[in-house]
This record gives sequence, structure tokens and C-alpha cells, in this order.
Amino acid sequence: MLERFDALVTALPVGVIVVGEDGRVTVFNPAAAEIFAVPRERAIGRTLIESVRSFELDRRLSNALRSGAEQTAELTYNVGSERRLEVTTRPLRGAEPPREAVAVVHDITRVRELEAIRRDFVSNVSHELRTPLTSVKIIVETLQGGVDATAQTEFLNDIARETDRMIALVGDLLGLAKLESGAPESPFAPVDLCEVCREVVATQALRAKQLNIDLQVRTPDDPIEIEGDRAKLVQVVVNLLDNALRITPPGGHVRVGVKRDDGHAELYVSDDGPGIPSSALPHIFERFYVVDRSRARSATGTGLGLAIVKHIIELHAGTVVAESELGVGTTFRCRFKDLRAR
Repeated sequence: MLERFDALVTALPVGVIVVGEDGRVTVFNPAAAEIFAVPRERAIGRTLIESVRSFELDRRLSNALRSGAEQTAELTYNVGSERRLEVTTRPLRGAEPPREAVAVVHDITRVRELEAIRRDFVSNVSHELRTPLTSVKIIVETLQGGVDATAQTEFLNDIARETDRMIALVGDLLGLAKLESGAPESPFAPVDLCEVCREVVATQALRAKQLNIDLQVRTPDDPIEIEGDRAKLVQVVVNLLDNALRITPPGGHVRVGVKRDDGHAELYVSDDGPGIPSSALPHIFERFYVVDRSRARSATGTGLGLAIVKHIIELHAGTVVAESELGVGTTFRCRFKDLRAR
């Protein structure tokens, strides 16, 4: 029976700690060892505070031994990084006073992180939608008050622009939701990245000329193919190129290219814009993260472009990194498995 109990406690996905009436640990299962980053052999036979540096947990177990109280609370524990733990402490065995007490520990760090992400996401979406909606409301109220024909045309154009902005935001949100489901919408097939880059650059050539930006594509004559969804890979290049064109000043340069590197196909988009501070680089693929709105050429971006890029590349089992130097420029490098390297 004891062996069965030990096997059950060992298999539990939650931390289980039992202390005896002398305050020494008698049970410390593998999940507890992982949560607190303490080897079981170090914890067994010692007082809890000797191995787990949590005075609050120690106090609650002592209270359960002393008074027989059952408590559930959320605690914070630092073990290299901060962890959020839901801890239930209660006495064991019916004798008076209790001879043992148990703590059941759930690591809810990821749950709390996801809740924070959800709150931030809702807040960001609300902000991004409120701005154009407020603008449209003001314009409509102005039109209702009566304006001349010229002003009416300008106001209607403003409404159309703000509406397009909201449509783009909703479209990107829906696209991101589909990507996060992890399931490709269509079967993967060989895709020539060189052809994709040339196609996208051709569609943006006029825009680059109007912005007085030198846009070039650099690809080898031979195809460089990967397994993928062509439409989504086109979106990667479109998003990266759109970002580069918006932040590059007049007279600047943008380069789009593909090359082979150590068994991988590398797609890159490089600009000589203002660059990204090193403190911002770890966050640029987060939703709605904007390094500096004042440096963007226009407010047409939704703040989701790079997040979509990252999800598409991960869907293709690839990686994306950003290299940047302030005042010099930024390069995004996307690496995929080269079909020819098989």
C-alpha cells in the first residue's frame, strides 16, 4: 500500500510536500523538486526552510501543524525567475494535534502570464480601434453640422482612410488568430523564395520611387526552394518590406534578397533607417509593439505585422532575427530548411 502511495505521489503533476510534527520534510515529490529547483534528496529529512527559501510557505505549514487550519493562497517564489504558486496547506491524520501537514503546490506562472497577455491584448485592441472610431465620430458630427462641398470631400476621404485602417486591423487580428491555431490552411509545396521576393519587390517599386527610396532585390538565378505556403511567405516579405519602406528616410536604401547559408535558405530585408535600440530588439515581434511611432512615415501600420511574420516563419519551422544599429539601419533575417540540402 505504501509503495502504491509513493508511486501515486511521484506521478502527480503538482508539487506535494509533507512535513512531520518535528517540522522535517518526509515527502517531496519530483514536481515539487522541479517547482522549487531543489533536489529531493536535499529536502527529505531537513526542515523545509533549509531547502525551500519561502518563509510564507514554511509559516503556513507550521500553522497547519499547530492549529489544524486549512488555507489556500497564491504565493510568489523566486528561483532565478519569479514564479506564481497556488498553495494549499492542511493537516494530515486525524490525531490531535496533527502529526503531519501537507502542502499541495500548483505552478500557475504560465496561467498568470497568459492572463496578463490577454489583458494587454484587449487593452491594445481597444486603443487601436478607439482612435479611428473617435476620429470618424468627430468627422460625422462635423458633417452633420453642415460644411461646404470641398470640406465635405476631404472629410469623406478621412472617413474612408480611418475605415480602411480598422479593416486592416481586424484583418490582421483574424489572420493572427488563424496562425496561432498552428494548422496550415493548405498543404505545403515547394516555393521558390527568389521568385517570391522578385514578385513582391515589383509590386512595391512605384511606392519606393514615390518615397525616393532606392529599392533593390538581390537573388541568384537558380531557384532557392523551401517547403511552404506560398501566400503566407509572400505575406512575410510584404510585411517586412512595408516596415522597411515606412521607416527609411528619403534618399535611403532598402535591400531584399535570398541566399544559401549552411544548408539553409536565408531571406533578408535590410534598410538604412534609424535603427532599433538594443533594449527594444527583444520585443519587436510582440503584438502592437512600436519602437517609436514618431519615426514611422505613416500611421498605416496595425502594429501586428512583425508578430504575423514571426508566426508564419515558425509555422514553416524557420527562425527570424533582427540585427540593428542606431543610425545605421536594420536587417531582418529569416532562415528556412533548404530543399536542396536534403
